[in-house]
Amino acid sequence: MISPPDLDNRRTSILGIPLWGRAAVLGLLVITAVSTWFLNGWLSQNFTESTRNRAELRLVLYSGNIQSELQRNSVVPLLLARDPVIATALRDMNFATISQRLIDLQNEIGAASIELLDASGRTVGATDRNILGTMRANDAAFVDARRTPDTVFQTQELDSGAFSFTFSRAVRDGRDVLGVVVVSADLSKFERSWAGFADAVALVESSGRIVLATEPRWRGRSLEEALAIRDAPSAIARAFRATTDWTQPAPDAFLRGEAVLRSEVRVPFRGWRIVSFTRYDSVREQVNAALALVLTGFALLLALTFYILSRRAYTQSAVFLRESEELRALNARLQREIAARVRMQKDLAVAEQTLAQSSKLASLGEMSASVSHELNQPLAAMKTYLAGARLLLKRKRTEEALASFQRIDDLIDRMGAIARTLKSFARKGGEAFAPIDLRTCVADALTMTEPLLRDSRVLLVRTVPPDPVMIMGDSVRVEQVIVNLVRNAVDATRGINAPQIDIILSQGETAKLTIRDNGAGIADIDSLFEPFYTTKPAGQGVGLGLAISSGIVQDHGGRLTAMNPGDGGAVFEAEFPRYIAPEDKTP
Repeated sequence: MISPPDLDNRRTSILGIPLWGRAAVLGLLVITAVSTWFLNGWLSQNFTESTRNRAELRLVLYSGNIQSELQRNSVVPLLLARDPVIATALRDMNFATISQRLIDLQNEIGAASIELLDASGRTVGATDRNILGTMRANDAAFVDARRTPDTVFQTQELDSGAFSFTFSRAVRDGRDVLGVVVVSADLSKFERSWAGFADAVALVESSGRIVLATEPRWRGRSLEEALAIRDAPSAIARAFRATTDWTQPAPDAFLRGEAVLRSEVRVPFRGWRIVSFTRYDSVREQVNAALALVLTGFALLLALTFYILSRRAYTQSAVFLRESEELRALNARLQREIAARVRMQKDLAVAEQTLAQSSKLASLGEMSASVSHELNQPLAAMKTYLAGARLLLKRKRTEEALASFQRIDDLIDRMGAIARTLKSFARKGGEAFAPIDLRTCVADALTMTEPLLRDSRVLLVRTVPPDPVMIMGDSVRVEQVIVNLVRNAVDATRGINAPQIDIILSQGETAKLTIRDNGAGIADIDSLFEPFYTTKPAGQGVGLGLAISSGIVQDHGGRLTAMNPGDGGAVFEAEFPRYIAPEDKTP
C-alpha cells in the first residue's frame, strides 16, 4: 500500500523526473537560446569594434608614412633652388654634371625622379637621361613655379591611370627666373605594400578624387563611384548577403558582394584622407568560436542538471545543521568586527586631527618650492638673452642688443606677474579672469621658450586655427601651463634622433590644446600629476610643474590629461570651456 507522501511524489513526477526538474530543464533551454541570441549580438559588436580599431591603427601608420614621404620630398626643391652649383649651371648653360648630381641625390632621398628645367622649359638635367631635351614649358609644374616664390605641389593623372605627385620650385637670381626644379614623390610604393593585406585601401585628396588605391579601377573616381563598380551578384551571393544582414551588425558598405567595415583617417597634408574597407570574415569566425564554447558550457550544465535530478535522496537535516553552525560562526565573527570597528573609529578621529596639522605644513613646503620652480624659467631665459646681448655688444650691434635688453625687461615684469599669480594658488580666485585668446597665449609662451627650442634643435610644428579661440581666464597662468608642458617635451626628446614637438590648438564644444612629443613616453602615468614626483636628475626639477599646471587648468574649469599613444612619445591635452560673448549668444 502506498503512503500519502509517496502518492504525492508519484503525481508530481513523470518518467522519474519531478515537475520542478522539468521546469528547470525548460528554463535552462530558454536561457540558452536567449543568451545565445544576445551574446551573438554583443560579441559581434565587440569584435567588430576591435577589428575597426586595428584597421584604424594601420591607417594611422599608412598616414604617417605618406606624410613623411611627402615632407622629405618637399624639402628637396628648396635645397636645389638654393644650390650654387645649380644656379651657376643655369647661368653658364653648362649642364655636363647636373644629371649625375641629381641621380646621386635621388639615391639618397628615394624620390621617383628629379628634373631641372631652364627658363624656357627645356629639360637640361634629369635622373632619367632619356627625357633630356624635352620641352615642358606648358606643364603646370613649370608654369605655377614661375608665378610664385614658394614650392608648388601638383597631382596629375598619367595616361596609365596612375597619378604623379610633384614638388616644383623656381631657381631665381634676384627677380629673374633661371629655371625650375621638379621633384616627383614615389607614393606608388605604399600602394604596392597595401596590396599585401586583405583590406582595400584608398587615398583620397581634398577634392574627393582617389589618387592611390589597391583597386586599380578606383583611381580617378570618388569613393561613391568606386564602391558602385562591382559585378552583378549571383543568386548564391544575394542569399549570402541576406543571411549576413541578420547574423552581424549592418555593414558600412559592400565590396565585391561582401560586407565590409569602413575606416577613415585624416592625412595631415592638404586635406587628404585615407580610407580602408575590412571584411567581416574574421569577426564572424571569432563570434562562432566564442558561441561554440558557450553552447558547450550550456550543454555541460544541462548534463549536470540531469545528473542532479537523478539523485532522489537528499539529507535535509545535515544541510540545516551545517547552515545553523555557519550562522553561529558568522554571528560571532560579526560581533568581533563590530568591536574592532568601534576601536578603529576612535583611532581615526585622532588620525584626522594629526593629518590636518600635517597638511598645513605640507602646503607651506609646496608653496615655497613652487615659487622657486616657477621663477626658474624666466631666469633661464634672461641668462640666455644676457649672453646674446653681450655677444651683440662685442660685435657693435647695439640695436639688437637693446632688443635683448627689452626682452629681459619684459621677463622681469613677467617674474613680478608670476609672483603675484603664485599668491592665488592657495585660493579659488576669479576676479582676475577676462576673455583671452589661446592663440596669443601660445605665441607668448613660445617666445619665452624660443632660446631653449633653438638650442635643443627641436622641430616645432604649430597648428592653430585662423579664428580666435576665446576662453575666460588669466593669460599669465595659462602661459605658465604652456611653458611647463613645452619644457617637459623638450626634456623628453633629449637624445632622440630628429626630435619633434607638435602643438595643436582646436575648438569644438571646448577649446583644446594638445602638445605631443616623440620622446620615450611616460613611465608611471598614474603618479604623473602628484606633487614632487619627477623623473629628472637631482637639481633639474622638483616635480611641481605638472601638479601646478593641472591645478591652474582646473581653476579655469578645464582638465589636463596625459597619455602614451601607440606610436611612441607622450601627449598632453588641456581642455578649457569656450568663452562666448553675450552678443554672440542666441536667445
